[in-house]
Amino acid sequence: MEFTIGEAAEKLGISASAIRYYDKEGLLPFMDRSTGGIRIFRQEDFEWLRLIECLKATDMPIKDIKQFINWFLEGDSTLEKRRDMFYERKKAVESQIEALQETLDTINYKCWFYDCAVKSGSAEAVSCMAKDEVPDEIRKLKEKINLYKAVK
Repeated sequence: MEFTIGEAAEKLGISASAIRYYDKEGLLPFMDRSTGGIRIFRQEDFEWLRLIECLKATDMPIKDIKQFINWFLEGDSTLEKRRDMFYERKKAVESQIEALQETLDTINYKCWFYDCAVKSGSAEAVSCMAKDEVPDEIRKLKEKINLYKAVK
């Protein structure tokens, strides 16, 4: 089955202009065109587009994605380079997850704090709570948040 750029964009949830940009940057070397020059997308092209989007989500620069594609085109002699690149991306994503977890911990603590403040009608009342009045889970979050701040 063949798809137009608009259909491909809709199916993947990305913009047609992003796909055109990827093509212009040489990230879609396997994509076919009609005799009139119109881009034709097949199911296997979606795999490449999903992989490009995946790598972009790891903050990988387009030039490095292009390098990966070039390694792929070179064949098995670049297997180690490609594997190593994915391990680097894995580390990058793990760092992103850690940073997001720190953010989520802070937000969860603040949700609890403001729920209590609204209920009592006073932010100061919550700030002045004795440690044993604060639920264990929230106390641990607060300690983690303070640790994050101290480390950074």
